[in-house]
Amino acid sequence: MKELILVGIGGGIGSICRLLLSRSIQLATPFVFPLGTLVVNVVGSFFIGVLSILILSRIGALSSDLRAFVIIGLLGGFTTFSTFSLEAIDLWESGESLKLIFYLFLSVALGLFAAYGGLILGRKI
Repeated sequence: MKELILVGIGGGIGSICRLLLSRSIQLATPFVFPLGTLVVNVVGSFFIGVLSILILSRIGALSSDLRAFVIIGLLGGFTTFSTFSLEAIDLWESGESLKLIFYLFLSVALGLFAAYGGLILGRKI
């Protein structure tokens, strides 16, 4: 039960942070491209890399509670793979093939790069 509460609270906070960051980026973008979602997913990938190392490898006894709150809840609510998928389909259905390819490539490549960079940083801290 405690894990459900921690995941729920973390997920709520992460979702609010995602909305605020994604919306502010999208409003500042002068062109039609899902840049807000892209940035959120790259930032989330980076932090999941760093924090998974710090929480799972370095903290010990509190790691299961922190993992539930931060990794599953906060970052699970913050990252937006489902939104990414819907936006990719929207680009596809609207015939924006070049934007779709660019979005897919950047999302996957930058997400993997950010997660790996986070893992490297987490191991050095």
